Amino acid sequence: MMIQKTKKNSNSSKGNRLLISINVLGSAGPLRFLVNEEELVAAVIETALRNYAREGRLPILGSDLNNLLLYSANAGTDALSPWETIGSRGGRNFVLCKKAPIAAVNVVATPKTVKLTNEFLRINKKGSGSWKSWINKSLSFKISSH
Repeated sequence: MMIQKTKKNSNSSKGNRLLISINVLGSAGPLRFLVNEEELVAAVIETALRNYAREGRLPILGSDLNNLLLYSANAGTDALSPWETIGSRGGRNFVLCKKAPIAAVNVVATPKTVKLTNEFLRINKKGSGSWKSWINKSLSFKISSH
């Protein structure tokens, strides 16, 4: 007597699976792997980072999900929210890139900058000279190379 094995249909309980392609900016080629269409974008980014690191690709992206954005290649310029599902936009091609660093600008008034600003105002009030001459006066120091 033969015993038949019953095969469970795992796709019916988990939803449809998609073969997605993720291009990483600066990398040689896309990452391709299967995901559930109900999987969150954050989980897909995490899987992409693991595959990317396992393959030893460059540039190194790190492991912080908060520093990365996933864009749908076909659906406009807005990045996908980490809390939406990967299948919500209907696309299968994505672009992964690092967020642009936010540069903190600290403006500190030093005596030299105050002097240069006052000189600029004095030149412009008199009308003698132009902004080009002020720049030339201000940058009259020489930059030596090594």
